[in-house]
Amino acid sequence: MDNSVYQFLVKEEKRVRTDIFLKSQLPFFSRSFIQELIRKGKVLVNGRAGKQAYLLRKGDRVRMEVLSFPQLTLVPEPIPLDILWEDSYLLVVNKPSGMSVHPVSFKQRGTLVNALLYHSPHLSKVGGILRQGVVHRLDKNTSGVMVVAKDDYTHLALAAQFRKRVVKKIYLALARGEPAQDKGIIEMRIGRSPAGGKKMSREGKFSREAITHYQVLKQWEKWCLLELQPLTGRTHQIRLHLHSINCLLVGDKLYGGKKWQDFPCKIERGMLHAKNLGFFHPREKKWMEFEAPLPLDMKEAIKIVSRRSSLVSREKKEEIHL
Repeated sequence: MDNSVYQFLVKEEKRVRTDIFLKSQLPFFSRSFIQELIRKGKVLVNGRAGKQAYLLRKGDRVRMEVLSFPQLTLVPEPIPLDILWEDSYLLVVNKPSGMSVHPVSFKQRGTLVNALLYHSPHLSKVGGILRQGVVHRLDKNTSGVMVVAKDDYTHLALAAQFRKRVVKKIYLALARGEPAQDKGIIEMRIGRSPAGGKKMSREGKFSREAITHYQVLKQWEKWCLLELQPLTGRTHQIRLHLHSINCLLVGDKLYGGKKWQDFPCKIERGMLHAKNLGFFHPREKKWMEFEAPLPLDMKEAIKIVSRRSSLVSREKKEEIHL
């Protein structure tokens, strides 16, 4: 496979860092991967080697070369897949919680990409060897619907729909808290936490616009079930946006701390599920929408909190009556 070359003309008036600009144009590449290419001199700005901290100006020409490594391969693994749709160009799968989308090194196994390669040896390689077919990601502990590209054209066309906010994404979340309003729009910029590590934060370093529509579907005493529709796809966006409306995702150890741990049953992961995904088929141009059924652990958690809360409510009424 030949090296891939991407070229862009900067049209924005606002100046932006080279690595952040390239990440916005090529969302299927991680920013750390782009930064590594910049360090290796594979990113040119106006014909000269660029620096990640350089602030691009309107009219700058950016060229990025992505090296391919055909001698490196991932191991296909016979891991069962829950396939919601498949044709010659793409797959739509229901990813289980606990499964990483792609390896972080060539030694890692058991990921969705390993399973996909066993099912379909030919996947898009736009995102590199480690992310074959991966157009967008879900966190390891988030379950739900994902679309996977089999060829580069399909990959780039789908990625453009994500970037232009054409794609419809709906999540369900079980949280601790009571939002002030039953529905609304959360607009809060998200960036890397100054503390470093995996955490993101409000108005963090190099923060970017993040928008989520939300609606409370059920409200118990201190728990609620929400439907969320993120228009953007920032890292940890839903968890941080929930926090901003006085909610903590049940099972979220990174941002929730111990505040949700009075939940009435044992929770093994964050109670977040990607329920719906809609997009235009890149080849046939028709709108397609898919739904991944609620996983058993979330179903059971909702049943338990509903029963427990009903008992509490009944006890309160009896106390008032007496």
